[in-house]
Amino acid sequence: QVQLVESGGGLVQAGGSLRLSCAASGRTFTSGAMGWFRQAPGKEREFVAAISWSRGTTYYTDSVTGRFTISRDNAKNTVYLQINSMKPEETAVYSCAARATYYSGTYSISDDYDYWGQGTQVTVSS
Repeated sequence: QVQLVESGGGLVQAGGSLRLSCAASGRTFTSGAMGWFRQAPGKEREFVAAISWSRGTTYYTDSVTGRFTISRDNAKNTVYLQINSMKPEETAVYSCAARATYYSGTYSISDDYDYWGQGTQVTVSS
């Protein structure tokens, strides 16, 4: 049984940084990708970033490019999201998701993922 467990969320002041982790167990991923999504209260879930397992190709939504960095440790089956220069409007539940197979998209569509973590709350105070 595949499990994704996020950690690293919390309260941070505007302009601050956090590092989120997502550890996968129950399956070793060698293809496909791991993605991060976020959902703010009253809003739809939105794509944040993704990284392919095989080549480490990264994808970002425009609003986080230059401030967020996604990385992976294949040996640990873990993906990280370094978040810098945080903004209050980025307060949300951040969730990781895993897709087990390759496809030619940008991994930005939530329906294309096979497994989901429970999410970790990130709160940015102004």
